[in-house]
Amino acid sequence: MGLEILDFIIILSYFVLVLIVGFMLSNKARKNLDQYFLGGNKIKWYLLGLSNASGMFDISGVMWTVTILFIYGLKSAWIPWLWPVWNQVFVMVFLAVWIRRSNVMTGASWILTRFSGAGGKLSKNITIIFAVVSAIGFVAYFFEGIGKFCDSILPWNLAFNSDLISISSENMYALIIVGITTMYTLRGGMMSVVATEVFQYVIMTISSIIIAIIAYNAVTYDQISNIVPGGWENLFFGWTMDLDWSQTLPQLNEKIKTDGFEIIGALFMMMLFKGFFSSLAGPVPGYDMQRLLSAKNPFEAAKMSGFTILVLFSPRYLMIAAFAVLALVFLTPELSNMSQIDFETILPYSISKFVPVGLKGLLLTGLLSAFMGTFAAVINAAPAYIANDLLKNNLLPNKSEKTYVKYGYLSSLLLVIIGVFFGFFASSLNSITLWITASLFGGYTAANVLKWIWWRFNGYGYFWGMLIGLIASTIKLLFFTSWIDIYFFPIIFVLSILGCLLGSLLTSPDDMEKLKSFYKNVKPWGFWKPVFDEVKKTDKNFIQNKNFGRDMFNVFVGIIWQMSLVVWPMYLLIKKWDGFIISILVVIITTILLKKFWYDNLKKEENY
Repeated sequence: MGLEILDFIIILSYFVLVLIVGFMLSNKARKNLDQYFLGGNKIKWYLLGLSNASGMFDISGVMWTVTILFIYGLKSAWIPWLWPVWNQVFVMVFLAVWIRRSNVMTGASWILTRFSGAGGKLSKNITIIFAVVSAIGFVAYFFEGIGKFCDSILPWNLAFNSDLISISSENMYALIIVGITTMYTLRGGMMSVVATEVFQYVIMTISSIIIAIIAYNAVTYDQISNIVPGGWENLFFGWTMDLDWSQTLPQLNEKIKTDGFEIIGALFMMMLFKGFFSSLAGPVPGYDMQRLLSAKNPFEAAKMSGFTILVLFSPRYLMIAAFAVLALVFLTPELSNMSQIDFETILPYSISKFVPVGLKGLLLTGLLSAFMGTFAAVINAAPAYIANDLLKNNLLPNKSEKTYVKYGYLSSLLLVIIGVFFGFFASSLNSITLWITASLFGGYTAANVLKWIWWRFNGYGYFWGMLIGLIASTIKLLFFTSWIDIYFFPIIFVLSILGCLLGSLLTSPDDMEKLKSFYKNVKPWGFWKPVFDEVKKTDKNFIQNKNFGRDMFNVFVGIIWQMSLVVWPMYLLIKKWDGFIISILVVIITTILLKKFWYDNLKKEENY
């Protein structure tokens, strides 16, 4: 790639800046765990929203999404439902308020507000284990993505070979970027993460607009139509993808088979089934959960979640769509002559070809900062479970707050080292993505849905449901590598449900006072009648939550709103104007509906 001195100055200046920020905030962060992991609950909701958006603007995810848009066209907008991407809508509508009412530091501490006794302790411990395992998985995912990206765009070959060890250039780049990110995150904690991520979001948004303008001016609708197969520009689908790349890139037909997305009808139904329950389960114990717990109050936590959706998807997909259409028109002839293609490198390859000298520095800084922001968020969130829940409140009580912050440092380092180790053996971004979203998170779903909606579900049920889910997802990873992860989800879900039910029904219910305290504070809807009856005996004015129907309506509208924020940039960049106009109208209509039925009711009903 042709990088000029100006490009290098921009990139190096950014690295220096984030390190300075981390060290400037380190004194404040080292005061106590609350300051280090939650920023003292003093960070503005819109800054947390920008930080959360930046944390989801990760480079590995952008590389993967550019690849699937290149291959599957507008239908690729549905594939991220594997995560599911609209879990943030559930959080915005009602889960943010439920979670933030706890006034705790981590998801593991939150569990103790729901479960009591020995079952509660087991539930807390299994949550810590899940947080650590998922963090390691994400570190490996980020390590794989940043290595591929840097090796494709930077001019130096950093491969290291000796008699004892051999490290590829990809992995050397990944080690360097991971090292810098870990350093500033350890020093500044949550305040450092938020401060740098807000700056990173601004860079990414500017970069997205610039590359979108370049693509818009460089590519026409006819040029795209001459390259892509029939059906590529259609958002909706039948039972199968029905995309035949034989005329231009026949290698993609094999890629579609190996990805497991060909039978999109069955995949879509599975994504809906998984998506509803995974979203109702709430955010996994990670950086999204930490943003909610960092908000000043429940109302601001909900606003932060909605703001994240608003500011994340359109800028992100402007960049994704821009690089995809540029690659389609200008790289396809070159790619068609290659026998071996790593389609996950389309993004860096496109940057090297299409971004003018002088702008590359800003764009590369934005993409590197996106990686650093997401990676920093992960390694700030997971160690809180070790330092606060495992050590401070269990194994090593009665130490000074600064000592626990140091334990947080050490925990972060260990998680990074283990995650990097697994990153060395990752086969592809797609394989890691599918395992995390379908198998690993599948093991989390059943127990965390029941904790909200069923009073009889106890700590033993939670523990066994989570443990069986973790074991099943690990078995999938090790022994059923050829299985498509999303189709393994029902097996993991059923096994986990079985563990939840047996664990709960074969043991005594949780302490009624604990259940009453949780129910009065959180006010969930669901099957809580025995607890509600007990609460009414002492609090005649307590009002039951009967907003299930309204919440589900707002979720439905919110998913359409979010989807329209995703697809309008795609329609804009391929210049399909009927789809663009319809998607903009849908954005406006759904925004009005959410203002009336979500936001206005949220302000009316909550007194903070």
